[in-house]
This record gives sequence, C-alpha cells and structure tokens, in this order.
Amino acid sequence: MKKSSKNILLASTFTINILSIFIISTPSFSQVSKAKADTSEYTSEYTSELSQVTSVSQLSDVQPTDWAFQALQSLVERYGCIAGYPNGTFRGNRAITRYEFAAGLNACLQRVQELIVTARNNLATRQDLNTIRKLQEEFSAELATLRSRVDTLEAKTAELEANQFSTTTKLEGEAIFTIAGVFGDSVADADNNPNNNQKLDNNIILANRVRLNLLTSFTGKDELNIRLESGNIIDFDENVTGTSMTRLSFDEDTGNDVGLDEVYYAFPIGERIKVTLAVYEMELDDIAEPLNPLESSGSGAISRFGRYNPILRSMEGTGLGINYELNKSTNLAVAYLTNDAAIPTEKNGLFDGNYAALGNITFQPSKNLGIAFNYIHSYYAGGGDSGVDLTGSTGSLTAIRPFGNVSTTANSFSLETSFRVNPQFIISGWVGYTKAESQVSNDDADILNYAVSLALPDLGGKGNLAGFVLGMPPKVTSSTQVVDRGTSFHIEGFYRFQLSDNISLTPGLFVITNPQHNDNNSTIFVGAVRTTFEF
Repeated sequence: MKKSSKNILLASTFTINILSIFIISTPSFSQVSKAKADTSEYTSEYTSELSQVTSVSQLSDVQPTDWAFQALQSLVERYGCIAGYPNGTFRGNRAITRYEFAAGLNACLQRVQELIVTARNNLATRQDLNTIRKLQEEFSAELATLRSRVDTLEAKTAELEANQFSTTTKLEGEAIFTIAGVFGDSVADADNNPNNNQKLDNNIILANRVRLNLLTSFTGKDELNIRLESGNIIDFDENVTGTSMTRLSFDEDTGNDVGLDEVYYAFPIGERIKVTLAVYEMELDDIAEPLNPLESSGSGAISRFGRYNPILRSMEGTGLGINYELNKSTNLAVAYLTNDAAIPTEKNGLFDGNYAALGNITFQPSKNLGIAFNYIHSYYAGGGDSGVDLTGSTGSLTAIRPFGNVSTTANSFSLETSFRVNPQFIISGWVGYTKAESQVSNDDADILNYAVSLALPDLGGKGNLAGFVLGMPPKVTSSTQVVDRGTSFHIEGFYRFQLSDNISLTPGLFVITNPQHNDNNSTIFVGAVRTTFEF
C-alpha cells in the first residue's frame, strides 16, 4: 500500500475513534436530550473560543486516576486534537450537545487534513491501532444502542415538528372549578346603621374560570403574551354581601363568553433593561412583582385582598413598563398605565383619562430576603364606566371612592417584605398608605391598609402549601368627608393539596369582622374549594 493511502486510512480511523470517544463519554441518552433542550446553556458556552491545550496537565479537572486519562493524554500530547474550556477544564462527565459534537468533529478534521498533507510515517503505530480496535470491540454494543436511540429520537422529533402548534408560540392553559359560598347573618351596611336586617343569601355556587395564554417569542429573549379568558365566577362584592372585602382572588364573570384579557409584548434592551408594552389589561403588579408567595390567583390566596397590596390594583389597562437591573440584588421599575386609551372622547384616551404612574425599587440581597418600596401617582377623571377606584375593589366603599365618583388624584406609598426563615417557612407583609384629594373641592382623605402572611411550602408533601393571612383591608382613617369609624379584620387560611404536577385542590376560608369597617355589621364568612388544572 502506498504511504499516502496508508496515511489517509490511518487518519480516517483516527478521526472515527476520536468521535467514538466523544460519543461513549456521554453519560446517558436522557442527559443528551436534556442538554440539547437547554439552548441558553450551550449557546453561551460554545460561542466563545475554546482553548487548545498541549498537555493533559493543563486540564484542571482531569486526574491520572480517571478511566480515560491515558486516552486523553495520547490525544492531547500526540495528536493535538483536544481543546479545553477557557477556564482550563475539560468537563469529561458532561453530556455533549450537537454544537459540541460539531466543534470536536471540526477540530479533528482539521488535524486529519494536516496529517495527510505532511504524510508523516509515524502517524499511528501498530500499538495505537490495536488499542483503537479493542476500544471499538469493547464499546460496539453501546455504540449500536446509541445509534438506535438517536434514530428513534430523530423520528419522534420529525413527527413533533410536522404536527406542532407553532414554531414560535407555546400554549399554556389553566382551568379553575370552584364550589364557594358566603355565610353570615346579614348584608354589610356601609352606613353606621345599628338596625341592619337585610338577610345575606347563603346559596352555594359551582362555577369556573378558564384561561389560555399564547406565549410567542421571536428572538428567544422576547415574549408576546395574549390571554383569552372566560368564566362565570361572580364577584362576592357589595351587590352580594354589601362589601368588596369578600371578593375571591379568582373571580371572573363573563357569562362564560370568551374574551381578550391581556395583550402585552416584553423585550430586552441590552443585558439589564426589560421593556413591557401593553395594549390591553396589564396591571401594575406585572411590572412591580409582589414579594408575597401567596400572590397567585390559581394556586395562592383564595381572597382578593390576600394576594398583594391593594395600591398595586389602583390601575390596569394600556401602557408601558420598564425594569432596570441595577445590580444582582436591586431592580428599579417605572410604569405608566391608563384605563381607556382606545377611546378618543373627552376624559379618555392615552393622556386625558384615568392613569397611574409607578415607581418601584426592589432589593433582594439573598434568596431568603426581599424588600420593596412602591410609589404610585394616580388620577381619576370621574364619571364614565371606569369611574374612581383607589383600592382596586378591596376595602370599604368609602376607601374605594372617598369623595364619590368625581375627579380625584391620589399619591400612594407601600412597603413590603418577605423573609424565608427556612425552605418550609416564609413570613411576608406589607403596609400601604394613600393620600387622596378631590379635584372638584378641597376635600382630602387618608387611606391605610396592612397585612401579614405566612406560607408553609411542602407541608405534608412536596408541592403542597399552607397559607395564612391576617390584615386590615383599606380603611379611610381621616377625611374632611366620611371616615370609617370601625375596623374590619381579614383572617384567612387555606391548604393546597398538590394532587399531581398539573392538578391541585385548595379548600380555604376567610373571615371579615365588622365588614365595611362598621362595628354594627355582623361577621361574614367566605368559603371555597378551588380545583386548579394546569396544562
């Protein structure tokens, strides 16, 4: 055989076995699939240039006791076909991705071309060939199994791609079924009336809420969220109980007609800035995320008040939010929202109707502690369908509209914190204060609310959650008009059974003492059993 042909044959054999070493060093097929799915990891690691090493001793995580040490030593020092990471590691126990495989293949092919051109006589010794042959024989079964698995995976992938919903959009859904009811002697009276005898309806309801979220990404870092929603869970508000303090966290009554609930687009600018542009129904808590671990309507508190500070409910609609990561522990956020941006008439539109401007700073020095401060300046034009709602339909009717449905401005402040004592015990709390002023008179009002919550994750089983909330719903503490003379307390407890990864069952109860901050009103109880399906 001619020398050049022999060199080509040996070089080809050498390349094949280099690739064999790449393949057999992969821990398991499932790990390969996982690594393949983790796009962010391999993209960040392999777009940077790998460093060529000339001695196996340059690889800090390769030891002489490792089973593949001699093979690596030969490949590095004799053939120069192995590259390490910039930090001097080889990571031999890590599953490879297709990008890594391509990078290794390319390096070896370049080396083969080099060897063919130079046509060295000592390209490979008989001992090398015997070692390679033994490796091939030893791992032939594993390689055959791996090839079969790869073929099966490719067939399944092709089938999924042919039948997938969209290449850019994923669908997330949530369905809530609930049995709920209110119990008490009488409907709450907003006036200080000691002779209120209107009977409270105690009928039990069975109702539902369904949400479908279409989440689309065009770049891998942005997100377009479109939510469709329907439901027939009525509001347990003043029309049912005489107060908005009794509302459920997951109420939604569209008569089960499907409607648009949210439309917003979030995208990054650089590494630290996230911009959220909302066309429809974004809320302030989407920008200033609450620290309370009970804030989810589908899996957290069963009451509206128990989720997070009511001042973050003061506005929802169209607007812009910006989050800026000052450093790893501090986030700054600003937002502007308006109720009726799509209506061009007077006291509506983007700048002439109801609006709120938010400033937020959240400090989380560790995963166990978080502190947040919010400031919100809001304006309500008065009249119209949106009207005045300073507290997001929580608290007393006086706190919601301290001067009636007239032009009103408000400056609201809140401080909230959350401390994880250990993984199974989290204590959180907030206090909120609003200074409201009438724009048609010289009237003003002070509104206060506060709450403390306890969360006990994984109590009784993984995924379970016990939650407790104690607080005072928004109350007018001083005013030139009407003051809430009594004090209501909100007392809540619930326990979420995580039946499976996708189904949870949450029985819960909350109690409102002296509803409407009126000492003459009898206590109202609200009970619910919430079943949540996620898909």
